[in-house]
Amino acid sequence: MKKNTIAIAFSFLTTALTSSFALAAEYDPVKAKLENAMASDIRTPAETDRDRNRMPIETLEFFGLRDNMKVVELFPGGGWYTKLLAPVLAENGEFYVAYGTSRVQKTLEGKPGFEKMKITGTKADIGRAEGARFYTATNTDLGVDNVDMVLTFRNYHNFDATSRAALNTSVFEALKSGGIYALVDHTRRHMQGDSDENRRRLDPVLAIKEIQAAGFEFVDFSDLHYRPDDELVYEVGRKTVTGNTDRWTLMFRKP
Repeated sequence: MKKNTIAIAFSFLTTALTSSFALAAEYDPVKAKLENAMASDIRTPAETDRDRNRMPIETLEFFGLRDNMKVVELFPGGGWYTKLLAPVLAENGEFYVAYGTSRVQKTLEGKPGFEKMKITGTKADIGRAEGARFYTATNTDLGVDNVDMVLTFRNYHNFDATSRAALNTSVFEALKSGGIYALVDHTRRHMQGDSDENRRRLDPVLAIKEIQAAGFEFVDFSDLHYRPDDELVYEVGRKTVTGNTDRWTLMFRKP
């Protein structure tokens, strides 16, 4: 009986190790392309300085990025992640940016390595009323379907609850069954009310609850961006924490 138990345990361990090695091998082409993109002249010194903190290779490995996926990046901003994702997906995949794309359209659209980048979600109405705390988002249909992965980095906190729900629904509708919704954002203390010091932070428990309410299954979290010296007290732009905020890293799946 003891020998059988040992044999079963060894079999499980062997299977787990084999699966782990297989997944690592699948990521090798992505990692190589990411490293090339990270070394590109199109990136500014300020962008490369953030590599150590943002850990894009490890973050995208956790989310399961592959170079043949159909991927949407929400709210690309200045294009920090866009400059990495577009080259990785250019040959075998499809890459879209959605919502708030004016800056990357101006600086990247049509440039070498970005010719296949597509713009979507252009009908969305996103803005913030004068004096309002949060942005609102309506008409959020992404205009694309059968997507493998939707990514957004440090954007979810910007919107009010109604708009977050609308965005989550739009992502759910765009993804194929089994598709991944992947988010990173600044951490707020659990159940803490609003203040001027936490306006760009969001409770990860609340995020999980909201995203599950849209129909998603919670898959996993990572502590890649856990920062024990961020006491979750100060606004993320303050010098004491900027560039070193504690961030939650969450992955969901469409059933």
